[in-house]
Amino acid sequence: MFVLFEEAGKHLAGRILSEADSSLQVELDSGKRIKVKAVNALLKFEKPAPAEFVAAAQKLSADIELELAWEFASEDEFGFADLARDYFSPDPAKPATLEQQAAALLRLFDAPHYFRRAGKGRFKKAPPEILQLALKAIEKKQQIALQITAWADELAKGSCPEPIREQLYKILFKPDKNAAEYKAVVEASKSTHIGPLDLLQQSGAISSPYQFHYQRFLFENFPKGTGFPAVQAPMHTEDLPLASVQAFSIDDSATTEIDDALSVRGIGTGTVTLGIHIAAPGLAVQPGSAVDQLGRARLSTVYMPGYKLTMLPDEVVQNYTLMAGRNCPAVSLYVTMDEVTFEIKSTATQLELVPIAANLRHDVLDSTFNEEFFNATENIAARHQIDWATELIYLHELAKYLKSQREVARGKPENFNRPDYNFKLDNPSGQEPQGNEQVTITTRQRGAPLDLIVAEAMILANSTWGQWLAELGVPGIYRSQASLAPGVKVRMGTKALAHAGLGVKSYAWSTSPLRRYTDLVNQWQIIACVRHGRTAALVAPFKPKDAELFSIISGFDAAYGAYNGYQSGIERYWTLKYLQQKGITELVATAFKDNLVRADDLPLVLPASGALGLPRGARVRVKLGEIDEITLDISSAVMERLDVVADTPDAPADMDDDEDLSAGPIAIAVDVNEGPEDVATPGH
Repeated sequence: MFVLFEEAGKHLAGRILSEADSSLQVELDSGKRIKVKAVNALLKFEKPAPAEFVAAAQKLSADIELELAWEFASEDEFGFADLARDYFSPDPAKPATLEQQAAALLRLFDAPHYFRRAGKGRFKKAPPEILQLALKAIEKKQQIALQITAWADELAKGSCPEPIREQLYKILFKPDKNAAEYKAVVEASKSTHIGPLDLLQQSGAISSPYQFHYQRFLFENFPKGTGFPAVQAPMHTEDLPLASVQAFSIDDSATTEIDDALSVRGIGTGTVTLGIHIAAPGLAVQPGSAVDQLGRARLSTVYMPGYKLTMLPDEVVQNYTLMAGRNCPAVSLYVTMDEVTFEIKSTATQLELVPIAANLRHDVLDSTFNEEFFNATENIAARHQIDWATELIYLHELAKYLKSQREVARGKPENFNRPDYNFKLDNPSGQEPQGNEQVTITTRQRGAPLDLIVAEAMILANSTWGQWLAELGVPGIYRSQASLAPGVKVRMGTKALAHAGLGVKSYAWSTSPLRRYTDLVNQWQIIACVRHGRTAALVAPFKPKDAELFSIISGFDAAYGAYNGYQSGIERYWTLKYLQQKGITELVATAFKDNLVRADDLPLVLPASGALGLPRGARVRVKLGEIDEITLDISSAVMERLDVVADTPDAPADMDDDEDLSAGPIAIAVDVNEGPEDVATPGH
């Protein structure tokens, strides 16, 4: 005797070995023996064999018309044998065959939209209105399936359907795996055995590599677009005193967000006062205001070669940027010191209008104010005839002194063995690049005199204000580093902890409020200290242990990391473009680690076959391979060794394992299987 039974939502058949009141012992065709509850045994039969019986029932089941069966079915609850009798038997009094009953059972079980399950082998037909809704849903699902197949066929033939093109970045990086567009890409990828990224590129969905990188960045970080809503740019209304200084800024020519300027008084008197003047949008932009919400949404200006996305609307920036020829509202730190020894005698912070006499530009003046200029021992009087030379000469000596003092505190000197690289695109209008502009890459040695002057002044301001906030019990946003031990990272927090990398007791970013939200927050806190002194902690916008500060830190960390990652990636894109435009096929490079080498004259790290096993620091000539502008990949092969160096366990100072080595390859989400960063950067 055989039995057809239900087990875990499936219908199986087997030989009955033994039978009790509540259960049966059944042997399947596979030889497996299982215990079946009696209530789950739906049909008993003597022939044919179980496999043959089930196959015949399944074949007959496919011929049952569901609409007709639904019409025949009783309005009340019924069993599968009842429906089989009504559907198959011309004589209502004659039961259907066991095969017909089994066919009815399988058909009813597989059509829940027509018949609801009411128990083992029992059903009730769905109400007409529910049935119609279910049938419409099934029809829609079938249409979607046909659409998926059609789209997949188009992709396989090298053409991208418009709906998939519109969903490109979502499909690749944040897919809805139930979406038809995603399923079509997966289906096409499987059928063609081509990876999703390559498939979409071949089908024309990715027409511009540059736009691919830029639009991906916007998709992930600016989903609502890059424009600002219309807002009223606030102006400060406070009657501020006019500072008795002539201040000057030092930036690149392309800089529009001029956050900081310097002034020097008292040269030649024995006591000198250094003024560090920071643009003060915090005097008018209030926490919680419309402009503040815009700044907090972006958290930082985004920089890229030839273009930038500012943190604040341009009309706000223009109100507070330290433009030459204007008296600009500023938060000023005055540091009074001995002119010769540089011993600091006092510091004071003031809110005031600062006359900006000049906007000095690196790219114009670096060739004049270089190391040779500052180290010259002849024609000293002539040097002082150059505009701002007297101030810059003194500030350069001060900067070297401040740096040396920090190096004592950090325990070792700061080494700038690699240059900074400047990218310039042939897009004079300043409009968004298209990705095919001519690119020029130039070098600028880290720690150049003008850079050093600005960097040391900003470190002095950020560390001084950080300590002042702590002394008054006013919380701020700090950058700290516990030690210079390998793996110890720079962290952000609300406590004034030491920054070992910079060699200062505390460090609160406060000198770039037009382009970094943390600096704007700290500026609000500093303004409260200026106005209220010892009681500032009671009235400052952010109180100790304020949850808002921690939320800002968390958001800024994530955004700043994403922005820097994009900047690194898009600079790699333009570096690869530079190689193509210049027809460069070979490079001199330095072995870095594993099989990686770093180009000596370009900001490029790349894998090189034949480099594995070379000592770190070994210089080689490599032949470049193909460039992939989408994944930002480029390969190379070592052609010859250019020097012989001893392999040592200690990496050279410019071989930092923790730095970002490469922006590629691109990681996508389609599953076919289902230290110096803390210093103000000139030019930003």
